[in-house]
Amino acid sequence: MSIVRALSTCTARHVLFGSRCRTHRNLAGWINLRGLATSTEGTLGKTGLYDFHINNDAKMVPFAGYQMPLAYGNVGQVASHAHVRTDAGLFDVGHMVQSNFRGRTATAFLEWLTPSSLTSLAPYTSTLSVLLNEKGGIIDDTVITKHSEDAYYVVTNAGRRDRDLTWFKEKLEEWNASDRAKSGKVEHEVLEDWGLVALQGPAAAQYLQSLTSFDLRELTFGKSAFVPIEGINLHVARGGYTGEDGFEISIPPSHTVDVTKLLCNAPVQLAGLGARDSLRLEAGMCLYGNDLDEDTTPVEAGLTWVIGKERKETGGFIGAEGVRKHLKDGPPRRRVGFIVDGAPARQGAQIYSSPQKELIGVVTSGIPSPTLGKNIAMGYVKSGFHKKGTEVDIEVRNKMRKAVITPMPFMKPNYWRG
Repeated sequence: MSIVRALSTCTARHVLFGSRCRTHRNLAGWINLRGLATSTEGTLGKTGLYDFHINNDAKMVPFAGYQMPLAYGNVGQVASHAHVRTDAGLFDVGHMVQSNFRGRTATAFLEWLTPSSLTSLAPYTSTLSVLLNEKGGIIDDTVITKHSEDAYYVVTNAGRRDRDLTWFKEKLEEWNASDRAKSGKVEHEVLEDWGLVALQGPAAAQYLQSLTSFDLRELTFGKSAFVPIEGINLHVARGGYTGEDGFEISIPPSHTVDVTKLLCNAPVQLAGLGARDSLRLEAGMCLYGNDLDEDTTPVEAGLTWVIGKERKETGGFIGAEGVRKHLKDGPPRRRVGFIVDGAPARQGAQIYSSPQKELIGVVTSGIPSPTLGKNIAMGYVKSGFHKKGTEVDIEVRNKMRKAVITPMPFMKPNYWRG
């Protein structure tokens, strides 16, 4: 991909200081976001883009302790979803917790907190991982980016902020007081009030390339770099939560609004939680609190691949005993995908074997797929019922609906791998 023409000075000035970003006015269907509202109005936080969202006609809803945009103007969730699949969308994910871990034993510390093999991870490479409790249950899922052996950038979920930060504090104190930190203690810095936006979709790379001299062809899926955008070096990671090519861009507080204005002009369209939820489910990705919790191991969740190959044998991480037991004996249940006939199955719908009608599991997420035109869902079923093509019945609105266990992701990812 060649470097696309940079924005002219007058265009950049208009984007930076103009009051609004353009949103397409297009009525469309609305995806049920039951379960996403997670807090009460009086306790909600705001990202650095709150006023920007209001100025762009966002419908704000409570999510993970924050006031977050559900959608913008009269753009329906289905239309917004489709635009990300065909062009590009920009999401505010500044509610997520961004952290730096530094110190000579940072790699060993994070390999104690997670089952990932970080020693072999190349610099400026990211991996999905999980924080585990003592029983091997998932405290949170996280993306870990290695900058060097003694420096890591870690993103965790907003809805788990208090639990995660308390866990980090307790485990850092334990680590730094032990012999394991003899060669150097580990420090933890939370990047409070920093912005984080996700530019997602097949047009994302071309648009971002127009704003930087950095050759984005060098930034393949799972890689990151400090990229100059309008004179500011920003941490840009290639990846996201939609199944499309895209970038997650971390922005210092003083630049969050201006950089966001640069990123949201045509063909990019602002997108909210509604589209984000349907996009991630089509991509087979988990939402903590729906599809993951502290009573679920990564083996049950279908995340065995985040466990380093050698670590499956040696352990050495918190929760290793429970995880290795499931690896050896098999988990009692497994996360699977479904195609559902008739009405869509939502979180909490019960799953029965067919034709025996034995209760075998529960749906954790479900939507009508805008891309596929079918009802899709994910959930957990007893081991033995998890194989591709297995027919089951799901109770939806007091009526049994036929469903077939289907591999995830439901659609082929479009990541840029060079």
